[in-house]
Amino acid sequence: MKYCVECGARLQMRTCGIDGMVPYCPRCKTFRFPMFNSAISAIIFNPTKDKILLIKQYGMSDYILVAGYINQMENAKETLVREIREETGLSVKGYVYNDNAYFARTNTLIHNYAVVAESENFHLTSEVDRAEWIPIDEVLHVIKPHSLAKAFVAQWLEKMKFPPENIFAAENVNEIRRD
Repeated sequence: MKYCVECGARLQMRTCGIDGMVPYCPRCKTFRFPMFNSAISAIIFNPTKDKILLIKQYGMSDYILVAGYINQMENAKETLVREIREETGLSVKGYVYNDNAYFARTNTLIHNYAVVAESENFHLTSEVDRAEWIPIDEVLHVIKPHSLAKAFVAQWLEKMKFPPENIFAAENVNEIRRD
């Protein structure tokens, strides 16, 4: 970031307490911390928790996870539910936070969740070219190699240490309330 987002003045690097060197606007007299995008990605399990839904989109050949950007005035949970419904037509029964990672190519912090869908009956929108329920033991062999999606799935599967009935411990699951 070279210029102030408010007034357009050229920023200067100044020390800001424990944050170290931070861009500073001499005209606004304000530190301008770097901004980045926020997004979610979802490891979507079927109701019996023995398959994961992977998708292909934008003409790409690799399977990936459902993902999407968090909109302004929206929280991560709202985005999670919205993106899954928009891309697959599925409803979320419950979810557990997995982890997050910074994706430099798009300047995005991605929050990953493990999700249980209410059914296996997906309906694709124009955003998704193809989707398939993949048995858990095959997922790491078909998901995009060297991707954050693969890293998130591998981390989740390692963390939860199969068998599938232990993947979602009841005390950890956040249920989606329909008000």
